[in-house]
Amino acid sequence: MLKRHARTACTALAAAGLLLAGTGGATADSAPSAATTLRTADAPPELLAAMQRDLGLTPTQARARLAHEAEAGATAARLRDRLGAAFAGAWVDGADAATLTVATTRAADTAAIRATGATARLVPRALADLDSAKAALDRAATAGTPVRYVDPRSNTVVVEEAEPGAAARLLAATGTDAALVTVVRTAEAPRPLYDLRGGDAYYMNGSGRCSVGFPVTKGTVNGFATAGHCGRAGTTTSGFNQVAQGSFQASVFPGNDMAWVAANTQWASTPYVKGSGGANVQVTGSVLQPVGASVCRSGSTTGWHCGTIQQHDTGVTYPEGTISGVTRTTVCAEPGDSGGSYISGSQAQGVTSGGSGNCSGGGTTFFQPLNPILSAYGLTLKVTGSDPGPGPGEPEPGGTWKAGTVYAAGATVTHGGASYRCLQGHQAQPGWEPPNVPALWQRL
Repeated sequence: MLKRHARTACTALAAAGLLLAGTGGATADSAPSAATTLRTADAPPELLAAMQRDLGLTPTQARARLAHEAEAGATAARLRDRLGAAFAGAWVDGADAATLTVATTRAADTAAIRATGATARLVPRALADLDSAKAALDRAATAGTPVRYVDPRSNTVVVEEAEPGAAARLLAATGTDAALVTVVRTAEAPRPLYDLRGGDAYYMNGSGRCSVGFPVTKGTVNGFATAGHCGRAGTTTSGFNQVAQGSFQASVFPGNDMAWVAANTQWASTPYVKGSGGANVQVTGSVLQPVGASVCRSGSTTGWHCGTIQQHDTGVTYPEGTISGVTRTTVCAEPGDSGGSYISGSQAQGVTSGGSGNCSGGGTTFFQPLNPILSAYGLTLKVTGSDPGPGPGEPEPGGTWKAGTVYAAGATVTHGGASYRCLQGHQAQPGWEPPNVPALWQRL
């Protein structure tokens, strides 16, 4: 958690056509590929340059990586739906993320996995079992075991131990089988990252500073999503220019790290994140990307930095308490970056929560995923380039699917007389109707 105070820093915190084999291209009904849906070919030069700098990529690798990640996310989601209880996680590897690995507990699944172009991994424990074990550890964790997460590569729950014996005490207190757990010693102590365009600074009650996450709307009201530790309901804000901006409408921390600020009429939400050199990076959706995917962060202290997604659904214990469901990344951050934007290609991922290290020596950071914030507060992400939907006199197809709704993986809807299951969590928008985006919806 990185909160920047006014006078002192509080230390409490590819070508787009190079698609994954078996997953790219249009379907028989000419529906767009995942890379097309997520508009990876439209990545701005500033984002690609940052990926080259921070991930050591060539220009060709950076472009190819975004396309491969989009296709891998869609393929992994389809396989998760197909494998059901046997699914044990998925991740991408390689400089351009061309290798997707999907793990399963059932040997009979390996042929189906390989048929998609992915690598199959047979493991003893299902993802649901590891998630359940981690949830029990999260409930009993202390500062001696500050970070817990499921690592699909090792098929275990990783517990980071800051004090000798702390992990053993946690396992004993929860009755967790030691065979499920990998213990890693750590000297780092995560803390919140305190400090309308994503990444711009804002100030709370005229003192502390945080960063705008993603501009949103709620009805006719403009505002932005940010971290809950930056302020409580009623906390007033001013913008990067110190002009009166708005106030926190709702906030949760600890437990989660989410909040939203409603702006006054002087401020308008834009579909952009502040990139390198102040350039605008467009936001076109909120599809969460897979483990191993590239991700870039914008913050008001350290600006624009990139890295990779290490784990989703991580539990972190800060001095203020435990938060669950955050995503662990290799992106650096410092005080004042809290609340700022994480984006993969043009897909909004989440808002900066906390971490350890800095942008001189490197570090680990965590973001609160954005979709739960949008869903909890009834917010609509501001995006660019979406289809306007039916014109005057054109009827909406019948069904339960609705633009603006946040759908989690596994949710079911009807549209145009057919039923669909959501493959990847996202906020629906015009142009992303289920039959149009097979990367996001599976027809039943």
